[in-house]
Parts: sequence; structure tokens; C-alpha cells
Amino acid sequence: MKNRISILTIVAGFALFLFAQSCGGGGESNQPSQSGEQQSSSESGLTDFELEHGIGPVTEVVELGELDPELAAEGKEIFEAKCTACHRPNERYIGPASGEILDRRTPTYIMNMIMNPDEMTKKHPEGKKMMQEYMSPMPYQNVTIDQARAIVEYFRTIEMPTENETNQ
Repeated sequence: MKNRISILTIVAGFALFLFAQSCGGGGESNQPSQSGEQQSSSESGLTDFELEHGIGPVTEVVELGELDPELAAEGKEIFEAKCTACHRPNERYIGPASGEILDRRTPTYIMNMIMNPDEMTKKHPEGKKMMQEYMSPMPYQNVTIDQARAIVEYFRTIEMPTENETNQ
């Protein structure tokens, strides 16, 4: 009987030792490495790219070339069908005005916000600020990358009223 208790004690001690070792992390540091462009560099845990360009399916910088009128017309149709319930080109409504948005945000950020509004308003510092300011979440509209790019092209064509037009 004493032999059984001794063996159980040894087995239990060994099992406890193995459990403690498995929880110890194996000597690896929990600190993020300092190399790599995509490393987290903010309190929010987002990468530099995500801070500038948003969180979502667009993971490369979108460069705007010469204005594409056909793509802008397609973007206007999509915007009018999916976005005008909350957004107006030249005025704040339920959401922010879309005119001059390209002066405030990158095309990549805008596309990620269009396609991934839930995560953007929960995790991105600017998305969180917008959620606090407008008090209304932007709904997911099932917009593809190509459609989001077309909406950005449409935003390039929005003309803001001059001061004289707004004071009349």
C-alpha cells in the first residue's frame, strides 16, 4: 500500500511538473519583434499600415491614377443604391459627408471602411471616433473590392459648393 502511495505521489508530482512547464512558454519572449513592416506599433495593436489604411480586405495601397469617368459613374450608381440612406455628398446626415473624404482619408482606408465597417468601428481609432461622433454604426452592404473602388472614383468627382453657394 505504501508503495502504491509513493508511486502515485511521484506520478502526480511529475504530471504537475509537466503541466507547469507547458504553461511556461518555453523561454520564448512575449514581446513583439522589432522587425517587419506589419508589426504592431500602437496601443491599439494595429500595424502602421492598418492605422493609415484601415482594417479589411484591401491590404495594399490603392493608387489613384487619372480619373476614370466610367468607373466614377458606376460608383455613383452603387453609392446612390447603397449609401444615400445615411450619406450625402455635401452635408452631414446620419453619417459623414462623402465629399472631400479623400482629403481626410486614403483610398485604401475608405475602401476598407466600406467593406469592413464593423471591425473598423470596433478596432480602428478613427473608426471608433466616428462611431462616437455619429452614434450610428455603418451597416455592412456586401460591397465587393471592385465596387468599393468605383465608389472611391465617384468620390473624386464630387464638387463641393463654394462659400457663395452655401450662403445664398
